[in-house]
Amino acid sequence: MAGLLDSLVDKYNYYVHELADPRTAQWWGISNPFIILSIVSSYLYFCKNCGPKFMEKRPAYELKTVLFLYNLFQVGFSLFLVYTGSYYIISKDYNLACETIDYSNSPRGLGIAGAVWYYFFAKITELLDTVFFVLRKKNNQVTFLHVYHHTLMSLVIWFGAKYFPGGHTILMGYLNSMVHVIMYGYYLISSLGPEYQKYVWWKKHVTMIQLIQFLIIFVHNAAVFFYECDFPRILNFLCLLNAVAFIYMFGKFYINSYKKNNSKRKLETEKVSPIVNNVSSGRRKVVEKSR
Repeated sequence: MAGLLDSLVDKYNYYVHELADPRTAQWWGISNPFIILSIVSSYLYFCKNCGPKFMEKRPAYELKTVLFLYNLFQVGFSLFLVYTGSYYIISKDYNLACETIDYSNSPRGLGIAGAVWYYFFAKITELLDTVFFVLRKKNNQVTFLHVYHHTLMSLVIWFGAKYFPGGHTILMGYLNSMVHVIMYGYYLISSLGPEYQKYVWWKKHVTMIQLIQFLIIFVHNAAVFFYECDFPRILNFLCLLNAVAFIYMFGKFYINSYKKNNSKRKLETEKVSPIVNNVSSGRRKVVEKSR
């Protein structure tokens, strides 16, 4: 029994510590997998179980000031990530076709690893999106797509920050941060109140931008399978699967939320139009008779 336990401990240390990137190994949230697992488990338990029960007999919280400050922070933090990513991606050293991981302690290597950690930290803070939905009793927005997206991204980016901080997949984080500047900008304006709704007419375009983002990620990771690239193919494959899943789910959401609703409104308008025309025609006849 003792030998079995020793073997399990050795394997744990090997996979969790020895294979990890030593530069990020001791950074917050990265060192121990139980940290991220505890955060994600608590998130899922609150959003799907504890939170709805807690709010069941309570009025919804408005959280107007909290949401304003939170969305303002997310816009600013996303801009910081875009700025940081631009420094490396636009530089002459970045290879769009095949970007390898710089495991060195050079300023560039450490800078990219640091940017990946900041992106990981962003994914943790973004879990609050769902928490606020629950506290505001916006349960219709706590969809499978929403929860799946936040959960998976937190785990995947933790894995990347611990073992592969940088390389070909940093474009994904760069594009995602750009999208989040727009998305949280929309949330920020929406949180100001109903009188500002006229300024967020571009809501459906946010989903379209997200779809374009996933298409670019798909092509970017699929391309490396056609030539030699010193980057773990398993990560490219996982990014492909993830992109396909998100394209399907976001595409389905876009069609159900905008295309079908538009068709439904058009159909209702067509049904109402003859009634309106008949009423107008009847009024004209009455006027003519009265003359």
